[in-house]
Amino acid sequence: MQSAEAKFNKNSLFLALRRYSSAIRNMEQTILLPSLLRDVPSDEVWDCDAAEESCRDLYEHYLMFKAVRTTVESGLISMDDHKAKKNMTLNKTLEPLLDTDPEALFCFHLRGLFSVMSDLTKKSQSLTEKYMDIIGVTN
Repeated sequence: MQSAEAKFNKNSLFLALRRYSSAIRNMEQTILLPSLLRDVPSDEVWDCDAAEESCRDLYEHYLMFKAVRTTVESGLISMDDHKAKKNMTLNKTLEPLLDTDPEALFCFHLRGLFSVMSDLTKKSQSLTEKYMDIIGVTN
């Protein structure tokens, strides 16, 4: 009998989302004291917005990863004003793409979703490893 994951192509959207949820579940089970991540700077450049003066700490990453998983598992939730404004700016830059072939547009967004989910999965695994370093546990 095949495992549940063996039924899906390794590049399926369902499997990518499942891997992300699994990585976040592992992160939550490993990080017993998330407050230890407060004020620990991130090594990543991606978390610094040009408009923000400071970069996110690992605790903020932890909360973001959990929020993304909730959205993935539960569907879209309402955004606050700041995120809504960012989303409006993003939608304005995508307007020229709306005139293209719907299949091409779908493939474009699907590739982007795979890329983002893979990146978030790797970053949540990295955060888990950093937490383990902080508490002195080796793999």
